[in-house]
Amino acid sequence: MLAYVVRRTLYVIPVVLGVTLITFILFNIVGGNPVYQKLGKHGSEAEIKILSHEMGLDLPLSQQYFFYLKQCVTFDFGRSWSTNQEISSMISAGIGPSLSLAVPAFATSVLLSIFIALGLAFFRNSIIDRVMVVTSLAGISISLLVYIIFFQYFLSYKLGLFPISGYDSTWSGRWEYLLLPGIIWVITSLGNEVLLYRTIILDEIFQDYVRTARAKGLSEKMVLFKHVLKNAMIPIITNVVLEIPFLYTGSLLLENFFGIPGLGGMTVQALANSDFPVIKTMTYVGSLLYVLFNLLSDLSYAFVDPRIELD
Repeated sequence: MLAYVVRRTLYVIPVVLGVTLITFILFNIVGGNPVYQKLGKHGSEAEIKILSHEMGLDLPLSQQYFFYLKQCVTFDFGRSWSTNQEISSMISAGIGPSLSLAVPAFATSVLLSIFIALGLAFFRNSIIDRVMVVTSLAGISISLLVYIIFFQYFLSYKLGLFPISGYDSTWSGRWEYLLLPGIIWVITSLGNEVLLYRTIILDEIFQDYVRTARAKGLSEKMVLFKHVLKNAMIPIITNVVLEIPFLYTGSLLLENFFGIPGLGGMTVQALANSDFPVIKTMTYVGSLLYVLFNLLSDLSYAFVDPRIELD
């Protein structure tokens, strides 16, 4: 296990370096000169020169890239071009609201999806199963934006059950503003996850060991919960663990429409303002988390199923 962890950790280094290089090329070469985007058509040569120096864009590309690598290693990402705030401070301020929305909603959607998928597998080919499959397919066919507008209009504006938008930074006051976007998150996540987990569980149900368990006289509930669910956990864990890195940004649309000052809203504003340092930082942090959680998902297999050997 230790040798595997060390080997996989070393694999992370070239992957992250590749991500930083691709990110740098996309934003600094392909993306155009942000100085011209910031000053517009009427910027003078003197203004262009001064702003280029302030942004560090007058340096050779190799020096710019190594400076970006230094920022990634030290996690000192400099300042935002649009707000002039330290990016690390912006992340510290935004990660709390994002995780307050994302973590409870994500955990709820995962547990509900597994529970519903198990129920559909138990009542497979019944009217309940077919109705839920059709409902799930219909649910994932509707845009998140439609859900946001619908629930904001009817539940917040018409019925007044929830605030339309806003946020309270206190621990007790924030949940009033996070409840409706959290409900929307769960509803929009259920369709896809229920269909995925239902397929995974049904694949296990038709395995030989299930027929053997039934032949021994075990009840269908015992077979489903003790044997099928345990063996289905590997692909479920893979899906869950690989979704976790994306939680740190919350939901871009939900945070933007509900006025939640999280990392998702910050990213949307950075994209609108061509704030490249913020965008590059969020891209790097997201890729780093994805690689690390990918490693974690591989390691978790051995704990779920001791028969698996890590090579």
